[in-house]
Amino acid sequence: MDNSPLACGSCWSKVQVLVQTVSVKKPIDPVGGDSGFSRRLSTIDLIGLGVGSTLGGGVYVLSGEVAREAAGPSIVLSFLVAAVASVFSALCYAEFGARVPKMGSAYLYTYVTVGELWAFITGWNLLLSYIIGTSSVAKAFTGAFDDLIDNAIDQTLEQHMPMNSPGLAPYPDFFSAAFVMLMAGVLAYGVKESAILNTIFTGLNVAVLIFIIISGFVKGDIRNWRLSKTELNYTAHIRNLSFPQNSSDSLFGSGGFFPFGFEGTLSGAATCFYGFVGFDCIATTGEEVENPKKAVPQGIVVSLLLCFLAYFGVSASLTLLMPYHLLDYHSPLPVAFEYVGWDPAKYVVAVGSLCALSTSLLGAMLPMARVLFAMARDGLLFKPLSFVSSRQSPVLSTLVSGAVAAFMVLLFDLKALVDLGSIGTIFAYTLVAVCILVLRYREDHFVRRREDFSVMGLLIPPHKATSRTSKNVRVLIICILLLVLVLSLLLSEALVFLQSLKVWAVVLVSVLVFILVLAMVLIWRQPQNSTRASFMVPWVPLIPVLSLFINIYLMVQFGADTWISYSVWMLLGLVIYFSYGLHHSTQRGQTHSAQENFARIIRNSVHFQNHNPAA
Repeated sequence: MDNSPLACGSCWSKVQVLVQTVSVKKPIDPVGGDSGFSRRLSTIDLIGLGVGSTLGGGVYVLSGEVAREAAGPSIVLSFLVAAVASVFSALCYAEFGARVPKMGSAYLYTYVTVGELWAFITGWNLLLSYIIGTSSVAKAFTGAFDDLIDNAIDQTLEQHMPMNSPGLAPYPDFFSAAFVMLMAGVLAYGVKESAILNTIFTGLNVAVLIFIIISGFVKGDIRNWRLSKTELNYTAHIRNLSFPQNSSDSLFGSGGFFPFGFEGTLSGAATCFYGFVGFDCIATTGEEVENPKKAVPQGIVVSLLLCFLAYFGVSASLTLLMPYHLLDYHSPLPVAFEYVGWDPAKYVVAVGSLCALSTSLLGAMLPMARVLFAMARDGLLFKPLSFVSSRQSPVLSTLVSGAVAAFMVLLFDLKALVDLGSIGTIFAYTLVAVCILVLRYREDHFVRRREDFSVMGLLIPPHKATSRTSKNVRVLIICILLLVLVLSLLLSEALVFLQSLKVWAVVLVSVLVFILVLAMVLIWRQPQNSTRASFMVPWVPLIPVLSLFINIYLMVQFGADTWISYSVWMLLGLVIYFSYGLHHSTQRGQTHSAQENFARIIRNSVHFQNHNPAA
């Protein structure tokens, strides 16, 4: 074994070359260039896609679950807190949509900011979340449709084609798989046609939600927001709800608007946060929008606002119609209408639910195909997946991603995989927040000033962004990520000690928060890049750091089994990248060619000067 300094130096050089290779970045193209796609989507189309994707079947189920288990009538505030938390991520997406109006969403944003390897990891996470999201929504659509026909599909397939194996579904769900492939065919035909279909379904869904909201305020009773503990016990007894003696506090809370306390409201907000996931599908359409630099930010912000109003209105209506502790887990709205004597309204709710699930499915499949296409076009995944039809549609990536999702829903039990998909989405949100900080404090290209690190330079930085100030920010971002991770773990595992005001817990959290605030102040002191966009995140670095904290806190809540499955998925992705993507990267090839051309120019210049001394 050769341990000579020469051999060690050679190994270190190889590591440096590898790091430089996987860190290559795509240049930011503010114009978008000629991508071969037809720009046919308007701002209204994007709002329809965002609302349809975000306001899926969860609006018909999530409110009942959170109101009964966590928040009671204060669920309206849970949705408000969740919406504010979602806005932090949405604003980061909106700025990138204005700066980089191209296809790829968080994958592309990471590529232009922190490099190729992190871009692949982000894209691989997005594919995971979209595939599982598509399969889950298709399964929910089948269940909602099957309820209308007295579970005929479920009973027939379970009787004649049972699959009694761990990890597999009870039976092969042919209906869901066929529905996924039907939607894939619609998307492959053309994005404008898909957007029109999505707008129709979204319009029907919104009409049903307006009916639900108005009905709740007409037939509802404000006293359901002020029920005492005695009234809770009485109504539970009348409805034959069984619960252990002297445990009504833990089951139903203490009554009133905050039956589980403000802690319950915040706990409900963490669950409600997932109800706002989906707006990022807008960011994947940058090359198919008429005016992406304005339409993408507007579509993201407006769709999130409309979704909040819908969630707020439906949850208020639901808890006015019926006492929160009597709500049904799976079908809260139909049961609530039956409670007030409006039985036929459940069919209206069923139509709205089917429309919402259809738009949610389109909202998951559209970005799934476009992220897959963007990665294949960049050479990080298999090149044939970047084929574009004569109608400017990524046909092959749409059909292949649809086939994978159809296979998942056909054979596998998806309940254990839902959290896995959530990790992929939240991880992408986290990286986008990091990228906003890196991009905002990137050195100005016209500044050639080089500085050594100094404490005074950190406290009193220059007026223009330099390579030194950019490095300062990157180091501070790493410190913030570590602080947020430790703080999230501490809040998750030692919450009991904090609530009981244990000195060590309070002091430790206070110190971590102080250091976190200090790091943000130091970043705020550094000069920002002078490049401006049509939309920019306000209050940087506060909003990106808040987004980081919320996302990382949610990620540490997942169980060990979910993280093990996630690690297996990421290992598979890294094997694909290092065995294929690393060697077929389009951007690395362009960078290598540019370096060769530059070296050739230098060699020719030296050769000319050697043979022409007078020059």
